[in-house]
Amino acid sequence: MSRFRATLPDDLAAAAEFVATGGDWDEITQELVRRKEERVVVNMGPQHPSTHGVLRLILEMDGETVTETRLGLGYLHSGIEKTMEYRTWVQGSALSTRMDYVASIMNEAAYCLAVEKLARLTDRIPDRAQVIRVLMMELARISSHLVCLGSAGNELGGTTLMTIAFREREQVLRFFEMVTGQRMNNAYFRPGGLSQDLPDGALEWLKGVYPSMVRGMNDFDNMVMANPIWRARTVGIGVLNLAACMALGITGPMLRATGLPLDLRKDRPYSGYENYEFDVCTVDTADVYGRYLVRSNEMRQSMKIVAQCVDKLEAMGPGPVMVDDPSIAWPAQLEIGSDGQGQSPEHVKQIMSQSMESLIHHFKLVSEGFRVPAGQVFHAIEHAKGVYGVHAVSDGGTRPYRVHMREPSYNNLQSMALLCNGGTISDVVVCLASIDPVMGGVDR
Repeated sequence: MSRFRATLPDDLAAAAEFVATGGDWDEITQELVRRKEERVVVNMGPQHPSTHGVLRLILEMDGETVTETRLGLGYLHSGIEKTMEYRTWVQGSALSTRMDYVASIMNEAAYCLAVEKLARLTDRIPDRAQVIRVLMMELARISSHLVCLGSAGNELGGTTLMTIAFREREQVLRFFEMVTGQRMNNAYFRPGGLSQDLPDGALEWLKGVYPSMVRGMNDFDNMVMANPIWRARTVGIGVLNLAACMALGITGPMLRATGLPLDLRKDRPYSGYENYEFDVCTVDTADVYGRYLVRSNEMRQSMKIVAQCVDKLEAMGPGPVMVDDPSIAWPAQLEIGSDGQGQSPEHVKQIMSQSMESLIHHFKLVSEGFRVPAGQVFHAIEHAKGVYGVHAVSDGGTRPYRVHMREPSYNNLQSMALLCNGGTISDVVVCLASIDPVMGGVDR
């Protein structure tokens, strides 16, 4: 519900106050026609290139000034949370990865950590699996921030900024494909560990592209952060202070741009993050420029963590990447075939050459899944967009009774009215880009 003042004829003593409730497009336009007000309602999206996919913005305009902003969600609804109730606990990883598809690995991490807490497996995950998880999550954070910065540059008219950002993101996606067989929607994390170990030569390849990725981030900074045009479009625009962030439940780079160093990797470490050296990046500008600056600095901190992960993996050598529990882990570790898809002949041969009981057990694990003790947990991680939480409930069966995600993009989008009202229509694009929403997570 919103309040506005309408100017009445001069013969009336004073302006009266009216109350208007939110409605659909036809209701809004009919109301404006009835009141004979000279205002414009702009229907931006849901397929506008600056709405980050299928987000609908209804903007009431007074000239170039935005007087009211409404959001329309649900155009990408996929029912993932409900679908999880009809899939096994392992299959839930393949569903969660399709929510925020820009940082899909991080969705899998939050889901698997919640399931492991339910199944009392948290302290039994192999060390090698934990380090690989951190490595993949930080690469996913870099990839997500590069998409945010590159897309914002393109939306502000700088196509070169997008090409630089996507060039470096391509290195991350190539590594993901090398390790998991998929560039996106990997389903690489599994409750209990990982689907498979790193392939031979993966770490050497990553070390080879590491210097070029650092140079690419420097190129982006040199072109953007001191650019007078970029600063004119972002400095002092879309200001959202700490009090507003706390009231709306906003987290991630948007919150850290107000100066509050909230980062669950430091505050509530998981997957061994307490064993890594990195800084929590903050600024105190609380504007669009500050949010981009936080993301830019965070990518460098993520690169530091990646380098530490590589050193740890090389020092520890080969080892298990799945919990040592035959009721959860498959009898043979999954490998990628020569075509990058499906199961390798070695994997099938190992299964078929073992005992009949092993083959039956493998079949039941894949088709029915494993049982998780009854109970409920909530586990949160520091996602690239903010705090990503998973509330998982088990009734003791092989499928979740209920899974609900606290997805940061959904919460962060609540700030659109505060960011945009009173600004110009050109600032709407800038403010939305600084939120960096992914509608696959919002409309889950």
